[in-house]
Amino acid sequence: MTRHELRTPRLSLREWRDSDREPYAAMNADPEVMRWFPSTQSREESDAGVDRFSAHHDEHGYTAWVVEVIESDRGASPFVGFVGLVRPTFDPPFSHVEPCVEVGWRLASAWWGVGIAREAAGAALGFGLLDLGLAEVVSFTVPPNIRSQAVMQRIGMRYDGVFVHPRATGGEWWGPHVLYRATADDLRPTTDPSGRTHP
Repeated sequence: MTRHELRTPRLSLREWRDSDREPYAAMNADPEVMRWFPSTQSREESDAGVDRFSAHHDEHGYTAWVVEVIESDRGASPFVGFVGLVRPTFDPPFSHVEPCVEVGWRLASAWWGVGIAREAAGAALGFGLLDLGLAEVVSFTVPPNIRSQAVMQRIGMRYDGVFVHPRATGGEWWGPHVLYRATADDLRPTTDPSGRTHP
């Protein structure tokens, strides 16, 4: 299986290295970063995530890649978080095609607000739909997470309702999730009557 990696004008979406474990664990222990998740993560939980992403890369050729900033107005950085394509670790309680693939991201708060999530997630979504030929890609988050929903919308995804996460068995606050979808048709340019082309 070819282990794909991606490049954008400012970013490298690359495979995981052992040197990424420490900054990833620090990010996962940050309450601001993990605000819309059930809890922060311990070092053991964070390392298990790295192992899972690496195994996913081996099996499928794509993963939640490490985002490395090559150049930006804030400089460069070897690790600012992850963005990529993964198969959910739970049985999705919503209609979907097989394989069900999610585009997702998590970035260190110091790198919010400069368009990294949009740039990297747009590249990952395009790669999944246009290069890998996936029939669709989904994304989801809790309703109050407006920032992530804005990224979903900006990269061409469509709102498709609300579902309850199957791991939320006791009415937890994070149980309801908004669902977004995209197909290749959502990414193809369209031309309006004025002749202007839109992504």
